[in-house]
Amino acid sequence: MVGYATLGTNDPERGQAFYDALLELLGAKRLMEIESFVLWGTSLDQAGLALTKPYDGNPASVGNGVMVGLQAPSKEVVDALHARALELGGQDEGAPGPRGDGFYAGYFRDLDGNKLNAFFLG
Repeated sequence: MVGYATLGTNDPERGQAFYDALLELLGAKRLMEIESFVLWGTSLDQAGLALTKPYDGNPASVGNGVMVGLQAPSKEVVDALHARALELGGQDEGAPGPRGDGFYAGYFRDLDGNKLNAFFLG
């Protein structure tokens, strides 16, 4: 139902490098680049995440209560995504582990403070 999610950044080059290195673990690549906007996914049918400087010219800020979930194909990929995010300078928001019946997730913030999780259902 959701086509893609967009996160704001104040440093597009730094943010793009973070997501290039993180999302490669999911087989995602840059699908579209327009000025300071980049869209990653596995195909245009499976676009998932975009990063941009805010259109209005104001600084990007974190939405309280906003989080993007990155679906992983296994618990091992959840672990790898969480570890990679921290290696790239992201902040830990909850180590990978079971979070309920069949839900396994790890939580982190990107370099601009946006909250994400990597999760596996099964």
